[in-house]
Amino acid sequence: MNNNLSIKVIVGSTREGRFGDKAAAWVENELNKHEGLAVEIVDLRDYEMPFFDNAISPSFIKEPYTNEAVKRFTQKIEEGDAFIVVTPEYNHGTSGVLKNAFDWVSREWNEKPIAFVSYGSVGGARAVEQLRLTAIELQMAPIREAVHLLGNDYFPVYFGKADAGEMFIKYEEKVSVTIEQLLKWTKALKEMRG
Repeated sequence: MNNNLSIKVIVGSTREGRFGDKAAAWVENELNKHEGLAVEIVDLRDYEMPFFDNAISPSFIKEPYTNEAVKRFTQKIEEGDAFIVVTPEYNHGTSGVLKNAFDWVSREWNEKPIAFVSYGSVGGARAVEQLRLTAIELQMAPIREAVHLLGNDYFPVYFGKADAGEMFIKYEEKVSVTIEQLLKWTKALKEMRG
């Protein structure tokens, strides 16, 4: 039996030229510095889910999902013991594709911790605030710490005028604290669920 904690890093943007995949790879690398973790990037580009249109809320669904992408995504969420969501901020909120991904799933999110790495204006803080409310409704435990990649650091990388590796060095301490807090909650909640 595999006793590793399953940590899923969700890339919350699918747009062309996105920055989220760079941030997710950095988070994956930081997580892999810890023993006893099974880390996987879950890229929403790999799950072409339609906009949520079911007549019944996922919290009441008893039958298996019929959409293949939704089935596969739901399975990934079921496997996870914890999540780090990498989110952009668009128009004072998260991306539509990420919110849609949350809306398709219910019980598979329950009683699991979640952390956030965000980028964009004001470091994506407003997107994270919205996602914390969604996570609470889904009976998740959003941790206090988060990593907000500030525009002055992020924009030069996005436009190809700076190196992402150099930018991430500035955030090493913050991501370390975030991961440590996430792992404490992950162990506690996995034991509670078990």
